[in-house]
Amino acid sequence: MAKNEIITVFCFGQEIGRVGFDEDLNRSSFQYNPEYLESKKFENLFPQTGILNRVPQVQLFSQFNSETFQGVPPMIADSLPDVFGNIIFKKWLETSHKQFSQISVIEQLAYVADRGMGALEYRPSKEIPKSSSIDLTEIIAVLKKVLNTKQEVHESALNHDALLNVFKIGTSAGGARPKILISEHKQSGEIIPGDLNHDSDYNHFIVKLHLEDEVGYNREVVEYCYYLTATHLGINMMPSKLIDQKHFATLRFDRQDGKKKHVLTASGLTGWDFQRPNDSSYENLFELALFLKVPNRDIEELFKRMVFNLIFSNSDDHLKNHSFIYDEATDRWNLSPAYDLTYSLNPLLNYTKTSRALSINGKRVDIQLEDVLTIAETLTIKNARNVIREIQDGIDFWNEKSKEIGISNDISQRIDRRFVRLV
Repeated sequence: MAKNEIITVFCFGQEIGRVGFDEDLNRSSFQYNPEYLESKKFENLFPQTGILNRVPQVQLFSQFNSETFQGVPPMIADSLPDVFGNIIFKKWLETSHKQFSQISVIEQLAYVADRGMGALEYRPSKEIPKSSSIDLTEIIAVLKKVLNTKQEVHESALNHDALLNVFKIGTSAGGARPKILISEHKQSGEIIPGDLNHDSDYNHFIVKLHLEDEVGYNREVVEYCYYLTATHLGINMMPSKLIDQKHFATLRFDRQDGKKKHVLTASGLTGWDFQRPNDSSYENLFELALFLKVPNRDIEELFKRMVFNLIFSNSDDHLKNHSFIYDEATDRWNLSPAYDLTYSLNPLLNYTKTSRALSINGKRVDIQLEDVLTIAETLTIKNARNVIREIQDGIDFWNEKSKEIGISNDISQRIDRRFVRLV
């Protein structure tokens, strides 16, 4: 594929526009399909947050040449493989005798095709051989080899088909931890790769895989305990479970009732780079939610998540860990269910101060009750003190559940010591 070739973006079966990237000029382009604009359908698909204008002319972008956006408009960059996905993608290309460095961002989108998270699809697509079997043991063995940077991994040590299986079902989910996409038949329990299937006969999961002895404790079980605690406190999350008591599986909110749902992260909606602190604040996140005109219950829910992340020391609550989901029937946006709520540090290590990804009242450390109440007052959150107290009371629930599901006392106590008591 030529380095400046254009790829077409589809959503809900309609051609939305075309994306191009000129490597000589190091800039991307986007052009809406005039027929889509004239149809007046899905007018709020890409909200006008200052990135794309709803005009038929070609729009050029040279300001998104960071690792996060890779040169393309942020709402398109949301579709690209994440850190973990790129590791697997790179190794798979090498077994196919291709160099990752020679794959343009447009060609990466062609590999994503209709396999990506959310509802955006890209054509023409790169053909990937289909596979219908999943062997978690084999996948984990391959992942260990790929992710083990302490020893040289030779091509002969990695089976191409096994890597292909991992690539097909793992490269589209966000984040840096090993994860795969699977679909589980509601009646038979059969498990198949979840990259292409969105049939209503299946439950569609993101599965975060536990690699034995990876960090000295099971992060996936800790995340499951956070899930139990958050839902106990009334935070909206997708139903989740443990597989084999060690792998964390959560239902996908971008696959509902046999349909794909259009989802964008806060970073993808705005062009705020989640790796840069300048725009990384809860104040901006609330401002975005208000701009999208989400229901007031979503604002209250987002406030509750902010308090939960603070009290339960989830410091990796960055802009890509907050998403909004589009309702194509009403042409409106809502806050997506919460995800990636967990203790994001290694409890076996000692930390003096932890700087948060998103600031609260301009602060990333030593955040006090007054800082949280300042934001509550700005948003006119009702009974903010009661919300804070109820969430803090959830610490007892977390400690109880951590024992029930087998988290060691040492790990649970170390994590508990990092919790923030505001009241």
